[in-house]
Amino acid sequence: MSAEQADILERARLSIIEGDDEEALQIMDQASEEGMDLMDLLMEGFGKGNQEIMDRFDRGEITVAELLYASDTMKEVTDEIFKRLGLNDTPGPVATGKIRVLLATVSGDIHDIGKTIVAAFLRNAGFEVIDLGCEVSVEAIALAAREFNVDIIGTSALLTASLKEQKKLEKYLRDIGERDRYITMVGGAPCTQRWAEKIGADGYSETASEAVEKALELIQRKKQNGSE
Repeated sequence: MSAEQADILERARLSIIEGDDEEALQIMDQASEEGMDLMDLLMEGFGKGNQEIMDRFDRGEITVAELLYASDTMKEVTDEIFKRLGLNDTPGPVATGKIRVLLATVSGDIHDIGKTIVAAFLRNAGFEVIDLGCEVSVEAIALAAREFNVDIIGTSALLTASLKEQKKLEKYLRDIGERDRYITMVGGAPCTQRWAEKIGADGYSETASEAVEKALELIQRKKQNGSE
């Protein structure tokens, strides 16, 4: 990586922290001129700033207003990069037999950038994705999962305080007798494989590409177990 590209990534990080929409868009243009991969710019530049903002909020160092301001900038950046890369809501080749995935950011959490990226990767891989957005209650997730007859429920928690909602969902699905009906996956900055195992989720992924691989692996495993 050149010094200029490293500088672009650092400026991208700062643009999110400062909530500077205009600067962020200018950085995108410069990155394109430099031949940088815009997805790398999103994850390693803007994404780093977004993670820092969330960490600061978790530590009580910034207000909700500051968090929302930075989140709005990150959403604008993500939408623009997806537009430039041609990543939209149109499913890709049906290579997976139309596996249906429900995605949601749990209640108490306003962040949906990571989830939006995962949704784009899943769609490109041929999955059908229903994205409920952010601040979604466990009851609403379960209701939508039943309504759309999904195969996988994927939840995102970007704040440590919202992790408990993922655990709450696992218990709620068991309580209503529908846990075995779905594959459940969790993700988000504070999530780990250990957390997934502790709450009883079927899978965890750290990145969007891993989410696709894990979803396919879990679907295949469920099919094999069902045929035994």
